Amino acid sequence: MSKPMNSYNTSRVVDSGALAEASTSGTWKDFLAISKMGIVNSNLITTFTGLWLALKFTNQSFFDNIWKIIFVLIGTALIVAGGCCLNNYIDRDIDKLMKRTKDRPSATGNLSGKQVLWAGIIMSALGTIVLLQASYAAAVLGLLGLFVYVVVYTWWLKRTHSINTIVGGISGALPPVIGWAAIDPSFSSNEPWILFLIMFLWQPPHFLALAMKYMEEYRRAGIPMLPVVAGFETTKRQMVIYVAALFPASLFLYTLGPWYLAAAVILGLGWLAVSIAGFFMKDTIKWSRIMFVYSLNYMTILFAVMILAVI
Repeated sequence: MSKPMNSYNTSRVVDSGALAEASTSGTWKDFLAISKMGIVNSNLITTFTGLWLALKFTNQSFFDNIWKIIFVLIGTALIVAGGCCLNNYIDRDIDKLMKRTKDRPSATGNLSGKQVLWAGIIMSALGTIVLLQASYAAAVLGLLGLFVYVVVYTWWLKRTHSINTIVGGISGALPPVIGWAAIDPSFSSNEPWILFLIMFLWQPPHFLALAMKYMEEYRRAGIPMLPVVAGFETTKRQMVIYVAALFPASLFLYTLGPWYLAAAVILGLGWLAVSIAGFFMKDTIKWSRIMFVYSLNYMTILFAVMILAVI
């Protein structure tokens, strides 16, 4: 299930990348690009949901905790952005080999490796310091997510094993727990761990759909994503398993009331139907696009309903 990197292509890209880094300055737009603001924003949605539910389940006031809320949102944004910068730094060689990522400032040379590295270090450090102002638990969880994403996923598993997507999902599932930890660091109820489970199960079908769409690019870059090493049919089966497991997991938050339950049932059964349809559609790439778009809508709508359900 694993596949080594293509050493010839990688070394050649690194050599040319070293020349490109000789003289670079970069703009603020370049730094925003390597911070992956789309990922930052999506993580802030789940972080806010976690803190909002914590306020409601512990009967605390929003305005009494306004500074904790500000600190946890800013800290999470910084640490996620820092992790994305470090991801760009580590992947700047293979990013040149993929059409989807070849225009990143870290791959084109608009930003030097040192600039990308220091941007990641500084934002990660600032994020940790700011999270400490919310709670120690939030800061520890932030550092855990950063370690899993940068070291375990990007630096190690992404280039060596198809399990990379699953393990990397740990970091993506932590933001709602970080948000909860800012308000209720003792974790007095089970809801934050249910939020973690929902986000953990959501990520494999989301990212595997993307991996199917760009399978040939991953193959060219030597990245052992599941579609590359096991094929489409195996990938489809795994995606269905995760979506099927996500459906009952989302119902564990039944305490949010009937409106949430109705949304979870409709969204979950809809995604399960789309997943199963993949075995019957002839155009697999088109199906993977549908899966990817549905996953984005599923996450956005479900978490929005969580927030609205307890207003």
